[in-house]
Amino acid sequence: MKYYNLHINCKNKETYKKITNLLGVKPIVFDESKHEEFETWTYQLTQKEKDKPIDFINMFLDILEPNFVALKKLDIEKSDILFWLVYEYKHQCNMEFHPKEMLRLGNSEICLNIDCFDENKVET
Repeated sequence: MKYYNLHINCKNKETYKKITNLLGVKPIVFDESKHEEFETWTYQLTQKEKDKPIDFINMFLDILEPNFVALKKLDIEKSDILFWLVYEYKHQCNMEFHPKEMLRLGNSEICLNIDCFDENKVET
């Protein structure tokens, strides 16, 4: 299973709601009783082993790029944005990224974080 996350650090509940309205995608719903819910806005895509690959870098950038100016007005800097791939693997953790994706990501100044876990060793 792969989890593709678009994280945006935000200041408060009002900013969190404005990000949701601006980007037009629905974030993950956490436990609203916890304050941490509104510290990080997270949109997530999931891919099961037999699913087609998800072009998450281009998908996330397509969501963000037209909105960088508006995000800046919400006091969201590019350094507040992170793409995070969490990859649970069975036999081998193997990934490939196209150079044009990497160039586009680099030009956007957004960081990419990748975590790999052997699903046979993940504690439940």
